[in-house]
Amino acid sequence: MKFAKFVFIGAGIWGLSVLTPLYWLVDITGRHYAAPANQPHFFYGFIAVALVWQIAFLMIGTDPVRFRPLMIPAMLEKFSYVSTLVVFYAQSRIPSIDFQPAIPDGLIGLLFIAAFWATRPSQRKAAVMLDTHGQATTSEVRERIVSAQHR
Repeated sequence: MKFAKFVFIGAGIWGLSVLTPLYWLVDITGRHYAAPANQPHFFYGFIAVALVWQIAFLMIGTDPVRFRPLMIPAMLEKFSYVSTLVVFYAQSRIPSIDFQPAIPDGLIGLLFIAAFWATRPSQRKAAVMLDTHGQATTSEVRERIVSAQHR
């Protein structure tokens, strides 16, 4: 669980530190491509949505087990961006410098997979929940969980 916390909090901090300056780098971006001022809704919309995902990563990092279902869309967020860059680069639609963000995002996506795997319910806890002798009452299940946590 510490691993998952570290991965998601680290990813959120990394993303915030990388994306936030883009709000003030419109001029630099406009030197290589059509100025973002020509289509501000795409430029600032991308940054805004990406920043919201960084907040989601920080939330997941606060309690990875509780927010484990959100790890799936978090992985999709990373791999959809990476796969888009891979396709564009393979088609020679973007230069190698524009492909470079795929590297850290791909690595973070792989760490998200590892964190998802690390937070899966353990076999021991799953065995506690199973009742092999018929139906268990709610209080019996609670007692089994508490006793398993003290082992």
